[in-house]
Amino acid sequence: MSFQTPWLLAGLVLIPLLAVAYLFAERRRRRAAAAFTSPRVAVSAVPRQPGWRRHLPLGLAGLATAALIAALARPQVSVAVPAEQATIVLAMDHSGSMMATDVAPSRLVAAKDAGEAFLDKVPKKVRVGGVVFNNRAQAVASPTTDRDELRSALEAAMTPSGGTATGDALSTSLAMIRSQKAPGAIVLLSDGKATHGTDPLPIADEAKRLKVPIYTVALGTASGTLPNGDAVPPDVATLREIAERSGGEAFTADQADALSAVYEKLGSEVATKHEQREVTSAFAGGAALLLLLGGGLSLRWFRRLL
Repeated sequence: MSFQTPWLLAGLVLIPLLAVAYLFAERRRRRAAAAFTSPRVAVSAVPRQPGWRRHLPLGLAGLATAALIAALARPQVSVAVPAEQATIVLAMDHSGSMMATDVAPSRLVAAKDAGEAFLDKVPKKVRVGGVVFNNRAQAVASPTTDRDELRSALEAAMTPSGGTATGDALSTSLAMIRSQKAPGAIVLLSDGKATHGTDPLPIADEAKRLKVPIYTVALGTASGTLPNGDAVPPDVATLREIAERSGGEAFTADQADALSAVYEKLGSEVATKHEQREVTSAFAGGAALLLLLGGGLSLRWFRRLL
């Protein structure tokens, strides 16, 4: 929670000062009463004391005052709302290592299925673009709300071959988002270490500057191998660093169902933005309720308002 005019919260200092003044006034009143009445006479004349009920209405009034001061400072909270003007670029690796079968039935098929789950979860009004990459990056679909068009483009391009140009894929994705002149994010799926093209880490730094978070998904297991026996472990460390540098988040998925779960989560989270909503009316309404409650209790118990 934050406040648009936080300096007004200095008024809250009055609350403990008023409480101290009230305690001194109560002590003075009791001393004055004791000076004119002996304890035995006081017990017989006033057998029942109001006790805590005497202080509760004023306590509620103090809380109401604090709430009113907070309302004057115009409190606001951050809430997640659909970012319907956002652009998301789905960057998918189709290098030769995607032929590995450590993620059944293969990394490539698992990636395609997860992409379907991602597109199903993203709100329909959010534009999604497609970039595929092996040893070179290719923009296969400009940001669009036509999910069928994007699915067809990704399906046609996702054939495993070549190396991995992660930096080029990020650069292409970032350029696509900048052309839209709207808030954006990149979802990057890769299963291997970058072997071609530009270094992805400076691109992640540039994404951070442009406020474009990169969400990375490392697909595969450390023991993954190709049919010829070559080891193809995912580069989890670099993908994590890309995400951290850009302000995004890193995920790992060593099974197809785990990958689909990650993409479903990303589909709902990436397509939201945080807005500041003012909640002054809630504080003012709460203060009014506290005053009414305190006044009502005082009238019921003592036949007077506070």
